[in-house]
Amino acid sequence: MTTLTLRAISKKFGDNLVVDNVDLEVRDREFIVLLGPSGCGKSTILRMVAGLEKVTSGEVVLDGAAINNVPPQKRDMAMVFQNYALYAHLKVFENLAFSLRMHHMPQAQIQTRVAAAAEMLHIDHLLDRLPRQLSGGERQRVALGRAIVREPRLFLMDEPLSNLDALLRIQTRVEILQLCRRIGATVLYVTHDQTEAMTMGERIILLKGGVVQQIDTPGGIYNHPANRFVGMFVGSPPMNFLESVSLVWEGDRLLGRAPQFSLDLSHFKRGLGTGRNADEISRPVVLGFRPDAITFASGATAADGIPATVEVVEGLGREALVYSNIGTQLVCSVVAPEHAPGVGERVVLILDPGKSHLFDSRSGKNLVNTASTD
Repeated sequence: MTTLTLRAISKKFGDNLVVDNVDLEVRDREFIVLLGPSGCGKSTILRMVAGLEKVTSGEVVLDGAAINNVPPQKRDMAMVFQNYALYAHLKVFENLAFSLRMHHMPQAQIQTRVAAAAEMLHIDHLLDRLPRQLSGGERQRVALGRAIVREPRLFLMDEPLSNLDALLRIQTRVEILQLCRRIGATVLYVTHDQTEAMTMGERIILLKGGVVQQIDTPGGIYNHPANRFVGMFVGSPPMNFLESVSLVWEGDRLLGRAPQFSLDLSHFKRGLGTGRNADEISRPVVLGFRPDAITFASGATAADGIPATVEVVEGLGREALVYSNIGTQLVCSVVAPEHAPGVGERVVLILDPGKSHLFDSRSGKNLVNTASTD
C-alpha cells in the first residue's frame, strides 16, 4: 500500500516563488495528473517528491513518514523522464537491469524481473538492441520497463509522451494506463496536454503560476470549473466567455443583459444563494459556456437566445466548428455537420443552462461552482 501526502509545500529559486503552498493527498493505486501550462510548477513538484529538488517549506510524506531529508536513491520511487534517459552504449537488457545491478541484486533475480517487464511491455524481442536501433515508442517502453523492474512504491512520470507523434501518443497512453492498472501502481504524472490529463487521470491537479486552481475528477474539472482559467484551459475547443454581462431582476426572473442580448438566467438563482438586492446580483459578470452547450434554433427570435452572425465553419468530419460573432465577441459552437449554418447567416444561439457558468469579472471565480480546490 502506497500513499503520498504533500503538506503546504513551496519552492523558491532565489526570490522567485515557483510552487506556492500546495496540498495533496494521493491514495494507494491512484493515477494523479499534474496539469498546467509551461512554468506552472508541475515538474518542480514532481522533482521535490523525487528528492531532486529541495523543498523550501512544507512536508513530503510517503506512507505516513516525512521524507524531506531522505536522499533520492532511498525514497523507493522510479521516475520516467521526457527524454527517455537511456544509456546509449548499453543494450536494452542492460538498460533494464542497470538499477538492479546498482543494488547488487542476484543475477537470477535480475533475469526474472527483466524478462517479466519486457514481456509485459512487448519488448522481449528487443533485448539485444541498442537504443539507437529503436523507434521512439520502443524507447519509451524501455524507459517504462526500467522503472517497472525496480518495483517501486511510487511511479513519477514527467511528460513521458511529449516526444512521440500524435498517433503513437494515443497508443502509448492507453498502454501506460493498462500497465499501471495491471501492476497496481500509484502514479504521479506530469503533462501540459489536457487531453492526456482528461483521459488518464483519476484526479487532476490543475496549476497556474505555482498555485493549485482545482483538484477534481476529469468530469468535475470539465463540468464544474472553479474559475475562468480552469474553464479556458480544459476543453477543446475551450470555453466561450461573454464579457460585461449585467445581472438584473425582472419580476421573479434573473436576467443576464448585454448590448446584444437579454437571457433568462433564473436557473442560477439557487446557486448564487443571494437575495434580490445583493451586490453579487447587481455587479457585471462573465458568462461562460462550452461549445457543445450551444444549439442553433430554427425559427427562434432574439428573445429566445443570443443573436449572432456566422463567420467561419470548419468541417472536421464527424463534427463542425461554427464561429459566430456576438457584437465584437467571437464564440465557438460544436455541431453535427448536417446542422451547421452557412457563413454569413444570421442565427440565434440557445444555451444549455446546465453547461453555462457565471464568473466574477474581477477574480474570475465561478460564482455558483461547488468543485473542490483541495
